[in-house]
Amino acid sequence: MSVSIDLSPRTRAKAPVPPASADERPSLIGMTRDELAVALADCGVAERQVRMRVRQLWHWLYVRGVGEFDAMRNVSKELREALSVRYTIARPEIVDEQVSNDGTRKWLMRFPARGAGRPVDVETVYIPEEGRGTLCVSSQVGCTLTCSFCHTGTQRLVRNLTAGEILSQILLARDRLGDFPDRDTPDGAIVPAEGRRVSNVVMMGMGEPLYNFEHVKTALLIASDGDGLSLSKRRITLSTSGVVPEIYRTGEEIGVMLAISLHAVRDELRDELVPINKKYPLEQLMQACRDYPGVSNARRITFEYVMLKGVNDSPADARALVKLLKGIPAKINLIPFNPWPGSAYECSDWEQIETFADIVNHAGYASPIRTPRGRDILAACGQLKSQSERMRKKDRVAATGSAEAAATG
Repeated sequence: MSVSIDLSPRTRAKAPVPPASADERPSLIGMTRDELAVALADCGVAERQVRMRVRQLWHWLYVRGVGEFDAMRNVSKELREALSVRYTIARPEIVDEQVSNDGTRKWLMRFPARGAGRPVDVETVYIPEEGRGTLCVSSQVGCTLTCSFCHTGTQRLVRNLTAGEILSQILLARDRLGDFPDRDTPDGAIVPAEGRRVSNVVMMGMGEPLYNFEHVKTALLIASDGDGLSLSKRRITLSTSGVVPEIYRTGEEIGVMLAISLHAVRDELRDELVPINKKYPLEQLMQACRDYPGVSNARRITFEYVMLKGVNDSPADARALVKLLKGIPAKINLIPFNPWPGSAYECSDWEQIETFADIVNHAGYASPIRTPRGRDILAACGQLKSQSERMRKKDRVAATGSAEAAATG
């Protein structure tokens, strides 16, 4: 991330008039250092002090994890007040928090309205495992991809999330799990025994991250900044359904680990399961994976493959998968299908999944079978869908009395 700060007259905009509503204040969360410098200049900070004040804000936001300006103890009262008039650092509202029997946590978060829009809800999931805690982060409200096996794909796209809204999911999770200084882990919470509570971040929540590239890029560069949240890029994974041009940009401009939501080894079937394949077919997608900067046996691409009974789970499919990935340093995550209301698919039988795994393992690919986590709270892969969308459906059904309204969304 660039640390240069341009304070030339053209960037030092006149201090804005305080907005009528606190909800209209822009957030400092998600701003780059250059943008924070301009914000401080707008608040009257002398040019010679700006760099130092940027470092202070960065530390309070991302190392200490404060959610209110008054907690910034080494920042003057006058500056704290000036910042609070113009900006916010508040966390999103928690509409609902669910905890699975296996310790998985799902938060329904509400972000304020932007412009003429309405407040929006997204879901974020925390998955505790032995030695690590993985946070599944959303990049959009809804999705445009309409993958036929995915619950999120049945929700219309409302809007992209900002870099600040993406980062706020990480900050809120760290708040709730006691992963910042002076925070306590909730009683009974299942978290890693040592180290960080949130050690890994995966962009696998609601939305297609590469259709929100600039905001995702900014958020992940801030998340991996060594003076802040300091997440290793090897512990950040971006999952895409196959937006080929942006895969190249991801490697060059962000440099995080890559995962491909694959699910089929033939174009005709992938066209049905993952419709973006019609625009970027398998041949193009595989070439982008081969060309991904930094890919090696130490930095393998993960291929996600949901196991659908009688659809893509035959031994022939397994052998075709091995052939398809030839020459790509890869590992394969086999995902038992997680059912959701109205789905047309069933999960493959366990014996069939094990047979499939044996074939790809024998070919030298690490292919763990991902044990479903959080199914009882609809927090597993492909099950996320915001409560606001569910409520809109409920309201339409109530207004029309029609089952068709519930089915069409």
